[in-house]
Amino acid sequence: MKKICCLFIFLLFANSIFAQTKNKQVKDESQPIVLGITDKIKSTELGETRTINIYLPEGYNKKDTLKYPVIYILDGGLEEDFIHITGIVRFNTQSWIARFPKSIVVGIENTNRRRDFTFSVPNLDFVEKIGFKKESFPKYGGSDKYIAFLEKELQPYIDKKFNTDYHKTVIGESLAGLLATEILLKHRNLFDSYIIIAPSLWWGDQSLLAEAPKLLKAKDNKPVQVYIAACDKDEDKTMYDVAVSLSETLKQNDGNNTKVHYDYIQNEIHSTVIHQAVYNAFKAFYPKTIYQK
Repeated sequence: MKKICCLFIFLLFANSIFAQTKNKQVKDESQPIVLGITDKIKSTELGETRTINIYLPEGYNKKDTLKYPVIYILDGGLEEDFIHITGIVRFNTQSWIARFPKSIVVGIENTNRRRDFTFSVPNLDFVEKIGFKKESFPKYGGSDKYIAFLEKELQPYIDKKFNTDYHKTVIGESLAGLLATEILLKHRNLFDSYIIIAPSLWWGDQSLLAEAPKLLKAKDNKPVQVYIAACDKDEDKTMYDVAVSLSETLKQNDGNNTKVHYDYIQNEIHSTVIHQAVYNAFKAFYPKTIYQK
């Protein structure tokens, strides 16, 4: 009986050691899923250090001569739109789909988007018409500095550090869509493709829309393509109306230089529209995959 008891204890102990060893092996074999890299840029224009998330396509090699388009996400934090938009880009650029070339994705993490994405206005009386309180915008009107950051600091930094080509796309939704529209109208040469989703063009009592026809007559405007998405108008008629107005204004005043893709995504609301819109935008810009060409 004593021998049987000792044998049982031995087997129990051996089984425990085996289980621990097996678990340790499994643990040791685990590897993190790496989607990209995070970088820090000290910005003189903004007076602060900004976090930048960067996705490099499969097979990227700094020593190669191959160069890649760059897609900039204005709401590009890890807890914002970087991960799911990068997923859309990765999906569309897989070799068996090849809707558009493999691309670098740059996501700019926010510190104060209401400050950075809005242009200066004389007062905030208009925000109450939209349903906001003035106190919701303790800081605003910093878009000039943010655009300078994009032009003078971020784009040169990305172009110097990575193998980039000339083509640049910007993605902005809501207030970021307002900023993307301002860039399109005032600094359009910064990007070649604009994805503008449910833009907050109510800012400044729609003054940017009112100014648009004049801005579109600038002689140095290069040809660009623009995708504009509006979400369900039953949720917010004003947001729907300004998206439609932007589309019509571009078509009427800059039809030769701007190829406009307007998209009414009826079944999506303001908080859910971006994922479907970005997918639709790339499909509008690049209608066919490699197998449809």
